[in-house]
Amino acid sequence: MIKIADIELQENVLLAPMSGVTDEPFRNAAHRAGAGLVVSEMVASDALVRERRDMVRRAKGAKKLSPFVIQLAGREAHWMSEGAKVAQDLGADVIDINMGCPAKKVCNAMAGSSLLRDELLVNRILESVARAVDVPVTLKFRTGWDAANRNALTVARIAEQSGIRALALHGRTRACGFAGNAEYDTIRAVKQSTRLPVIANGDITGFDDIDQALEQSGADGIMIGRGAYGRPWFLNQAIHYLRTGERLPDPSLAEQYTMVRAHFEAML
Repeated sequence: MIKIADIELQENVLLAPMSGVTDEPFRNAAHRAGAGLVVSEMVASDALVRERRDMVRRAKGAKKLSPFVIQLAGREAHWMSEGAKVAQDLGADVIDINMGCPAKKVCNAMAGSSLLRDELLVNRILESVARAVDVPVTLKFRTGWDAANRNALTVARIAEQSGIRALALHGRTRACGFAGNAEYDTIRAVKQSTRLPVIANGDITGFDDIDQALEQSGADGIMIGRGAYGRPWFLNQAIHYLRTGERLPDPSLAEQYTMVRAHFEAML
């Protein structure tokens, strides 16, 4: 069981936040599949404070689920902390900080994984947000900016000292994008260096991947992103597999049709 401060997750299989994918209907589907935690799409902190309609909708859209998690993105400690206060006022049980998004638009704005290039700024943002709110704050990040600048161990240490309560680590640098293989050895090194819960993310698309991710990383749980894309039932399959060792088949085409239809209607 994974604990984020006083919040106990019932399962150690989590849905990764994916901008433009894990909207409210998709998160609801993942929640029904039993995911231990689902996270809002990335919410720009300054836009949330300014009550920009799309960002407010993204944040509020997660409230039906428990724990209610809002993920914030930004590059300035002031706006990140103010955004965290708004998120807390909206009822967030957990606030997650995005330092992992590799999108060019986000990185060009010096947010997401580009923050990993400035460890002093990482420290300022994490400390500012953790101090600004009463709810636990978590961090999702990558192993570094590129192969020459892998600093996941340093960032994990900064996070723990700053009051962060859990880590989700995508086992790739920003330069890797989604190419190559996830660095589970780096995740293991982070897990061995910290007292915080560590969630392994990256390349978990099948049952053998679940075993590999947990065995090689030593993580407390797994976070599934692209592996759940188009098939949220994989989360339930993963949970059942970890409990029993049984590999459930995919739902029948008729069951999949029912899910797709319900998802489509929810999107409308």
